[in-house]
Amino acid sequence: MLHLIDKKRVSRAYHDQAVSAIKFLYDNVLRMPKNVGNLPRPKKEHKLPTVLSQEEIGQILRAITNQKHRAIIMLVYSAGLRVSEIVKLRVEDIDSNRNLIHIKGAKGKKDRYSILYAVALGELKKYWTQYKPNGWLFPGAKMDRHISTRTVEAIFETAVQETSIKKKISVHTLRHSFATHLLEGGTDLRYIQELLGHKSSKTTEIYTHVSNKDLGRIKSPLDNLVLKRTKL
Repeated sequence: MLHLIDKKRVSRAYHDQAVSAIKFLYDNVLRMPKNVGNLPRPKKEHKLPTVLSQEEIGQILRAITNQKHRAIIMLVYSAGLRVSEIVKLRVEDIDSNRNLIHIKGAKGKKDRYSILYAVALGELKKYWTQYKPNGWLFPGAKMDRHISTRTVEAIFETAVQETSIKKKISVHTLRHSFATHLLEGGTDLRYIQELLGHKSSKTTEIYTHVSNKDLGRIKSPLDNLVLKRTKL
């Protein structure tokens, strides 16, 4: 364990996985639980998610010319979907009359609904007219299979390369951005929790730390100093 931490410099998640594997070996296979009873686990990290501005989201969308790819990325952002959720959407999951998306068997084997905004619906209709999907909303190379998560990730990565964005981001960043932008727009945290499918409100509360809703109102003392000098 010390070798992994000091020499290999593995991540906290890898370290935790290694501890679990060693404890399983001694507890369940070797029947020697006392040998590793006090093996310490790494402290949980408290990292804040990276969030894109709406201007940066616009850059990414403008970089995508393929209608199918554009519809996928726009839907991920506009509904706050996980990449594993967007790929498994079926045609019947889109309720255009009620402007809702039915996400079935999401994380924790739970169903939920998310919003379908007019702009995303319009993009989806263009995609529908061109591709006419049947069954899976976004089929893969073989029509009987849905598009893979890796393909969606590759679509996003290619689009980001065409922009001036230097942040370290992934498709999941769109979900973080969705939640943060809703919060900054005045949406109650409880509704955001429901839209994201979070079991605990504490998970959703992380977005209060990256939102500029309240922080943007705070004036820097440097700004005040400059204003005073200008008046003088």
